[in-house]
Amino acid sequence: MTVFALGPRARARNYRLEALDRIGSTNTEALARARAGERGPLWLVTDQQMAGRGRRQRAWAAPRGNLAATVLETLDVRPGAAATLGFAAGLALEAALQTVSTEQRMRGGSVPRFQLKWPNDVLADGRKLCGILLEAETVSGGLAVAVGMGTNVVAAPEGTPYPATSLAAAGIAIGAGDLFTALSDSWAEFREKWNDGRGFPNLRHLWLERAAGLGEPVSIQFGEARIEGIFETIDDAGCLVIAGPDGRRTPIAAGDVHFGSVKSSGAA
Repeated sequence: MTVFALGPRARARNYRLEALDRIGSTNTEALARARAGERGPLWLVTDQQMAGRGRRQRAWAAPRGNLAATVLETLDVRPGAAATLGFAAGLALEAALQTVSTEQRMRGGSVPRFQLKWPNDVLADGRKLCGILLEAETVSGGLAVAVGMGTNVVAAPEGTPYPATSLAAAGIAIGAGDLFTALSDSWAEFREKWNDGRGFPNLRHLWLERAAGLGEPVSIQFGEARIEGIFETIDDAGCLVIAGPDGRRTPIAAGDVHFGSVKSSGAA
């Protein structure tokens, strides 16, 4: 079993950690504990997730050696504000990936370009590396939010309708434990900057600096329907804003995003 440990910033912010040898879904476990009275902040982490899922209940398993981590927090915020916490998660993952890539960079090795893909993916050279899934339930004391973050450390799924990769395939030889320690610290940093949604305007700018496909053609799939245009920005609620051929700007709250050959299929 991988050894997991919190980083110093996370420990200073009173996060707790429970490492699991393997589990069905860290998000499912987090919400079950919230119903039983757990209020966090608590990390549940494993290097083998058997029944993970992404948006729209898509299956996403994490074989031994990959990282599946969920942080449970209880917030006194509206659900709309809580949804923007996913952007803090993306920034935290990107920062953690930059941290664990430092040694590779110092040795002169190549490091992939990490980008954030709306609404819930982290890409490495245009291929999906990480997925994020937010789930929330009302409990006594506020809104229990489970923020699931999954990363392909040693292996990426095959036969998917979108390109995926792993850190190992990118030549970055680190383990799930090292990545988690960096992630726990970067999460504490960006969670604090998010500040119960009040800091989202600043995080929005940071997210856009790392955004994949910004200014490029994009199509959003809603079941059988589809809308196309130019990815212009994200708005103050975190919606993707598309500029159509007629100049009309349309905010999109949810959907499957296609940037060229990249296809979103969230995971955690």
